[in-house]
Amino acid sequence: MKLVELTVKDYLDLLKSDAPAPGGGSVSALSAAQGIGLVAMVSDLTIGRERYADFEEGCKKAKAEAIELYAKLVEAIDKDTEAFNLVSAAFKMPKDTDENKAARSKAIADATLAATEVPFETLTLCMNALKVTETIVGKSNPNAASDLGVAALNLLAGIKGAWLNVMINLPGVKDEAAKAKFAEGAKMVEEAEAIADAIYKKVLESL
Repeated sequence: MKLVELTVKDYLDLLKSDAPAPGGGSVSALSAAQGIGLVAMVSDLTIGRERYADFEEGCKKAKAEAIELYAKLVEAIDKDTEAFNLVSAAFKMPKDTDENKAARSKAIADATLAATEVPFETLTLCMNALKVTETIVGKSNPNAASDLGVAALNLLAGIKGAWLNVMINLPGVKDEAAKAKFAEGAKMVEEAEAIADAIYKKVLESL
């Protein structure tokens, strides 16, 4: 059964157990999915209400983008755990012969690259989601302003968590081109911090 098919209680019980997965990568994706889910909700609470007619088009656009990002981030919850399981399986491969050692080394390298790609993709999705959030702050139903602040906080947690998961896997990545791409994540984290902080302050000032 996929993580996203579990009840909240069963998921949390699994998370606190001694099972190595789900771990921080899946938690980061879940945090981000919750964040962009709130953006879709706030958009919905604005659309179709006469008093917020000036915000209608912006919220319709944000809702469409939020729904698409939400679906991808929900997928990432299980993708991260699946990637971790592949790495674990690779390390358990036999190494009793030179041939097996070579096969094991390749499997570890391939699995580690995949396990780094997944949180990097989550990081990128989170960054896009944060930018969508920014577009409707102060331009949506003010009664749900606090929800956008919570959305930004959840998305920032997703970004920073995903970045930690990229970094912990990075030493095992042998592909230099991939390493260079992953290194761009540091700039995204810095940008995300500034955006999330601005959103939080703007929301706080509006309350």
